[in-house]
Amino acid sequence: MKKNKVYITIFIIFVIAFFAGNFDYPQFLNLKYLPAKDFKLGLDLQGGTHLVYEADLSAVAKEDYDSSMQGLRDVIERRVNFFGVSEPVVQVEETAGHQRLIVELAGVVDPAQAIKMIGQTPYLEFKEQKENYQEIIEKNRKVEEAGEGQMEDPFAPAILTGKYLKKAELGFDQTTSYQSLVSIQFDDEGAKIFEELTKKNIGKPLAIFIDGVPISIPTVQEAISGGKAQISGDFTVEEARSLARNLNAGALPLPISLISQQSVGPTLGKISLEESLMAGIFGLLAVVIFMIVFYRLPGLFASLALIIYAILNLALFKLIPVTLTLAGMGGFILSIGMAVDGNILIFSRMREELRQGRPFSAALEEGFRRAWPAIWDGNFTLLIAALILFWLGSSFVKGFAVTLIIGTLLSMFSAIFITKNFLRVFVGTKLEKVKILWQ
Repeated sequence: MKKNKVYITIFIIFVIAFFAGNFDYPQFLNLKYLPAKDFKLGLDLQGGTHLVYEADLSAVAKEDYDSSMQGLRDVIERRVNFFGVSEPVVQVEETAGHQRLIVELAGVVDPAQAIKMIGQTPYLEFKEQKENYQEIIEKNRKVEEAGEGQMEDPFAPAILTGKYLKKAELGFDQTTSYQSLVSIQFDDEGAKIFEELTKKNIGKPLAIFIDGVPISIPTVQEAISGGKAQISGDFTVEEARSLARNLNAGALPLPISLISQQSVGPTLGKISLEESLMAGIFGLLAVVIFMIVFYRLPGLFASLALIIYAILNLALFKLIPVTLTLAGMGGFILSIGMAVDGNILIFSRMREELRQGRPFSAALEEGFRRAWPAIWDGNFTLLIAALILFWLGSSFVKGFAVTLIIGTLLSMFSAIFITKNFLRVFVGTKLEKVKILWQ
């Protein structure tokens, strides 16, 4: 009964590996019921532009640095999306006390245009409806239905802009106690303008734009004095927090300057990808040969487990998805070495037990049991180092850390679970008595 359980486990492992392999490389059998998903490649493998901007926060209070930078990141990401860039990377990074914005645009054809658009300071403005508002709305509806013609903005710019806004923050409706909203506050001059603007537009929408894109169109319920107001709607907490960040980014004078630009051509990216794949394949083959020569039959099955490990690892990269860069490929190849390291510890312990005259089944179980503490300690310290790299590192270092973390966790599963079940098949068979296969 116990042996049947081992056979079932191995069957399940091969079934999972089969589908994972076809998910990794769908051209192999072209199984149509598996979802089609490409690997997410970084710009060093796909080609593109890597931009580094530094933000001038001289006019911002230190306690508002984080929210200002996150709001700026949201605005820049929105601009980048206008280019149709596939999954751009826009992130904030602090280096030696300097707040920087990292922008990675994989596959961008015209980086000069991207630099020009990204380099502008976020612009916040309020707009009121035009006199022929309803006519424009109806005209836009017909244009949308017909699929031809030009849409017209039904709103006209008001005198109120982001320079009058003092602060925007997340709040909650006092009557419901749970509904998220955004509280805004203007300076003295802005308060007067806002009061006149709301008095003039009672019962009408007042649109809020950042970079010419409407982010909220609340309806004015009454004239608002004192320079304080609330933007309410069907917001989640995160949506309201994001809106507050965007408002602050549009209101604050937050200029950014380009300090670094790196471009990778698509041809060079393709060459890097091909060379990385070849390095991974040759590295895997070298490990397989080493394991079979030095550990014979256990080495053969450890190599099979290693191939399954690589297949599952690549499938996880697609599913999560992980952005694969040259550094990330390095982390993946390193994790293959860690997977082998676990098997070597197990087989060495197993050999010692066999040489002491223990039965094969006892030597197998004892070898795995005694090797586990060393495997755990080695992998745990590696995970700590990888997590520190992910927490403190830049974008490329984070790519290395992510693939190393995934690979390390999966390598422990490969060594302890997959290899162990493969070797359990030989318990009670004639092959377990052939010493040359095991020692």
